[in-house]
Amino acid sequence: MKVLYVCTELYPLLKTGGLADVSAALPAALQAAGCHVRLLLPAFAAIAAGVRADAPALPLPDVGGPEVLRTLQQAPMLVPGHVIGTGQRVYLLDAPALYQREGGPYQDAAGQDWRDNAARFALLSWAAAALGHGADPHWQPDLVHAHDWHAGLTPLYLKLLANDRPATPSVFTIHNLAYQGLFPAGSCAELGLPEALFNIDGLEYHGLLSFMKAGLQFADAITTVSPRYAQEITTAEQGCGLDGALRARQDRLSGILNGVDYELWNPATDPLLKAHFDVKRMRGKASAKRTLQRLLGLEERADALLFAAVTRLTEQKGLHLVPPILPDLIERGGQLVILGDGDTAIETALREALACHPGQAVLRIGYDEALAHRIIAGADVILVPSRFEPCGLTQMYGLRYGALPLVHAVGGLADTVTDCSLDAIDDASASGFVFHDFSSDALRGAMRRAFALRRRPADWNAVQGHAMQQRFDWQEPAQAYRALYQRLLVPAGTSAPPVPA
Repeated sequence: MKVLYVCTELYPLLKTGGLADVSAALPAALQAAGCHVRLLLPAFAAIAAGVRADAPALPLPDVGGPEVLRTLQQAPMLVPGHVIGTGQRVYLLDAPALYQREGGPYQDAAGQDWRDNAARFALLSWAAAALGHGADPHWQPDLVHAHDWHAGLTPLYLKLLANDRPATPSVFTIHNLAYQGLFPAGSCAELGLPEALFNIDGLEYHGLLSFMKAGLQFADAITTVSPRYAQEITTAEQGCGLDGALRARQDRLSGILNGVDYELWNPATDPLLKAHFDVKRMRGKASAKRTLQRLLGLEERADALLFAAVTRLTEQKGLHLVPPILPDLIERGGQLVILGDGDTAIETALREALACHPGQAVLRIGYDEALAHRIIAGADVILVPSRFEPCGLTQMYGLRYGALPLVHAVGGLADTVTDCSLDAIDDASASGFVFHDFSSDALRGAMRRAFALRRRPADWNAVQGHAMQQRFDWQEPAQAYRALYQRLLVPAGTSAPPVPA
């Protein structure tokens, strides 16, 4: 079974969030499950630097596709190659005018969305559809798996390119429904999309064109990254205005929990740690805590309950709930470390709050992969108080490293963390602290339960030991995706709406 996997990030070459981690691990797990997987990626500078070409570049068909195919001075090309170090086979979409820029993959250096993002990512979807229908004479996928809004037009372009032939089947995975790829209504013509599709049953979203909605409407199967989130996004509360479209295609929607690459996230072997540990040898955990305290200028107190967050600083991630509870946390003998960046107002509020507690609380702005590993290894409690969370990987990393997750009961957080209630402690299923109301008061309650458990060393050690033995390997989700692919390759109808000529 040949699968084309379409995405925009790949760890360690380019990472802005969990999508990069998934794109590094899931294709390898699919390979192990018997799929022949190739990735399609934009040739961003960071990605291109980690890929070696191994075959002549391929042209893209330009009839009917986005206008940018015909307006770029240098024609976009597909470059077959492999990732240096892993050997993963890839295609790079080479269009320097679109992808070789100063700034990030989606925003410029000032943090503003690139004005031509519609064209940049429509071209990615067009390239995926072209490969799906034979642009590479030596390798044609049986199925195309597109990820998030950046690749959301892929299922539609596959159907448009098919004309009267059967379209190559497609799977569309939602990593975060809140980011939808919204563009002006007039974009249809420049993207080579039929104007007749700009309606409530097609691509229209409150007067705008939605790449995310295109994926939902035209994919043969829709997945998201946890079972709980698959249910939540069909509700008005978490459906981001697309709950109606998702309910209409609920028979094609499923949730497959993400996994963790335990070769990268293993405290017993992690090369980014000075001291290693595992569930049977915990001395290195204490050493990691001392090292972290020293590194960040915190008081070196073994008895301090060290809370940490490694996250984007956005309203979704819930860190704005932290300042009201911080005095209580410090008064009880706790410490707090936050690593992340994002919303300026949230950054400012956190900086001001943490500055009131020198030696006990510290904020590091930015993202540093090595520091992230050291924080999770040194922390006693990992904070993930998200308003919504499709899956979340940080809480899974925390479990493995003995940093008990403190989470809001949503999405993948609810699927992976069991609260330290008395009955859960009694039956040895407890693995963290869970709160249900999205409020500082509810967060404070969970924080106080963490202190209460720490005052009972035997129970703390038992919960920590159980947490560290949890496994969320990629083998199980890979098998679930493989089974889904196989169902799609059996001839059957599609519930996707017809595509006008």
